[in-house]
Amino acid sequence: MARPYALLDVFTDKALAGNPLAVVLDAKGLSDSQMQRIACEFNLSETVFVLPPENPAHNASIRIFTPSMELPFAGHPTVGTAVLLAENRFGAPDNDMDMLVLLEEKVGLVRCAVALQKGKATSAEFDVPSYRSQRRNWATKM
Repeated sequence: MARPYALLDVFTDKALAGNPLAVVLDAKGLSDSQMQRIACEFNLSETVFVLPPENPAHNASIRIFTPSMELPFAGHPTVGTAVLLAENRFGAPDNDMDMLVLLEEKVGLVRCAVALQKGKATSAEFDVPSYRSQRRNWATKM
């Protein structure tokens, strides 16, 4: 079955100058092993697989694979996917436009602020969820 995908250059406004990224836009129904094999076939540092979100208030659930393993989070795949989803939704705006893209990742919900700008490259920034470090209670005997 053919699946739509995009090849992106992240962190640049020039073709073939940034961090390359593959994004499979419809990964519904793919198994873990199929995603891993597709990531191997692309042979880029990361490949993103876009799935429907668990929470309908979010934009997408994404999974990130390297050619050898799945990652819970990675920066340039998050930025690239957020920008691609925003551009696919709104296209080239007539005026500057900001939007919030909510991505469900293995690390948790990642909020991405995307700036679509007329005549300029789209930019994005994100917040990564933080986890409390586990603390051990050390009992001392006196």
